[in-house]
Amino acid sequence: MSFFARALALGSIFTLAQCATYSQTDSHTGTGFLKSFTVQAMSDPTHGRVNYVDAATAASKNLTFASGNTFILRSDHTTVLKSSGPGRNSVRMQSNKQFTTSVMVFNIRHMPEGCGTWPAVWTVGADWPSEGEIDIVEGVNDQGPDQITLHTGSGCTMPSSRSQTGTALQNNCDVDASNNAGCGVRVTDTRSYGPIFNDHGGGWFAVERTSSFIKVWFWSRDATGIPSDVMNGETTVNTGNWGTPRAYFPGTSCPMSSMFGPHNIVINCGDWAGSSSVYAASGCPSTCVGYVNNNPSAFNNAYFDFAWLKIYQ
Repeated sequence: MSFFARALALGSIFTLAQCATYSQTDSHTGTGFLKSFTVQAMSDPTHGRVNYVDAATAASKNLTFASGNTFILRSDHTTVLKSSGPGRNSVRMQSNKQFTTSVMVFNIRHMPEGCGTWPAVWTVGADWPSEGEIDIVEGVNDQGPDQITLHTGSGCTMPSSRSQTGTALQNNCDVDASNNAGCGVRVTDTRSYGPIFNDHGGGWFAVERTSSFIKVWFWSRDATGIPSDVMNGETTVNTGNWGTPRAYFPGTSCPMSSMFGPHNIVINCGDWAGSSSVYAASGCPSTCVGYVNNNPSAFNNAYFDFAWLKIYQ
C-alpha cells in the first residue's frame, strides 16, 4: 500500500472514530414498554419500604398503565400499611435486552415526587459491581437536583477536572472505597428532579456509553436550544451536536470495557427507608417508615409518565 493510500485509510479510521452519529435500533412507547420490559416481583435490594409486585398485580391495581404515547408506572396511593407487613406496593421494571455501546434518550413527562419517594432510572450489569452501574435519574424525598453516578469495582477513578456542567461529588467509583457512594455528579439545573421537574413538564435525559467514556445530558421541557434529534426522537442522533454534558466520565483512569459489561435498563418507583437524618433533613414529617405506612394519599404523585424511550447504536 502506498503512503498516500495508507494516509487515506488512517484518515478514514480517525473520522469514523470521531463520528458521533448513531442509528435508532429500539423505540418504546405506551404498551411497547410492557412488551420490552419485565416487571420484577422482588424484595427491594436497597431495603426501602416498598414491595415490588408482579405484572398481573401491577396491572390489576393500575400501578402500570399504557395508552397511546403514555406509559405510567407508580406506587400504590390508597392503602394504609401494617407495620408488620410488606412495604408499599410499587413497580420495578427491567429491559429484556442488554446494551453496551449505545445512546439512550428518555422522554419523561413526570417523575415520582413526595416525601418517602426514591425514583430511579439506571442501567446495570448482571454481576454487580464488577459489570458496573450507571444511575441516570436518582434522588430522594424531593431533594433535587438530579444526581448522576457510576458504581464500579476497584480500579475506576475520575479526574478532578473534566468537561461537564455538573458538580463532581466524588471521584472514586469503587463501591468498596466509597461506602457504595460511587462517583457522583450533581446536575446544576434544578429542573432536573422532583416537583420542579414536573412543574416544567419534565424533559429529556440522554446517556452515551462507549468504550472510552460515558456522558449524560439533561434538557428541561421548557429549555432553549434542545437538539432537534433529541426533541423529536429522530431515527439518527448526533451526540457531537449536543454540547457539554451534565456529567462526563472519561476512561483515562477507568477502563470502561472491563468495568462495564452488558447492561439492562431498570426503572423503579421506590420508597425511601434509608438514613433517618437524610429524611429529616429533607423537611419531611414523622419517620420515613411511619410516613410511608400511614399516608397513602401522599403518594398520589409518586408515578413516572414516559412519553417514549429510544435507543441508538
